Amino acid sequence: MDLSSLKPAPGSTKERKRVGRGPGSGLGGTSTRGHKGAKQRSGYSRKIGFEGGQMPLQRRVPKFGFKNINRVEYQVLNLDDLQVFAEKFNLTKITLDDLFQTGRLKRKAPVKVLGRGELKSKLDVEANAFSASAVAAIESLGGSAVKV
Repeated sequence: MDLSSLKPAPGSTKERKRVGRGPGSGLGGTSTRGHKGAKQRSGYSRKIGFEGGQMPLQRRVPKFGFKNINRVEYQVLNLDDLQVFAEKFNLTKITLDDLFQTGRLKRKAPVKVLGRGELKSKLDVEANAFSASAVAAIESLGGSAVKV
């Protein structure tokens, strides 16, 4: 036995259909494509979403909503995050540069401090925005919330 004697199992392969080779083949004439229309022509390709002339789904469904191009997307820091950060790096003043350099924040987006968690030490915090509860918590311990 060698490679030249190998054959596929009987019945596992078919002859390919040779269309358009005259009436004697039984597959001449329209070459199994039917009569007239785009599908009969060469080079036919249906557009994505085409539904045979019926109004396509993406045009039947109404549009809604919009994107506000002036929206400001803040990076969020909470009071408990600030407390952990201050303890880890032994800080009493937290600036945006400190947060960026340690990798806590991405440089591009502005930062907003929110009031979740508890602050245990006096901190001076710089950020782009503060919630009212965050300002109250920071100032109740004698710290300051400075908008940059």
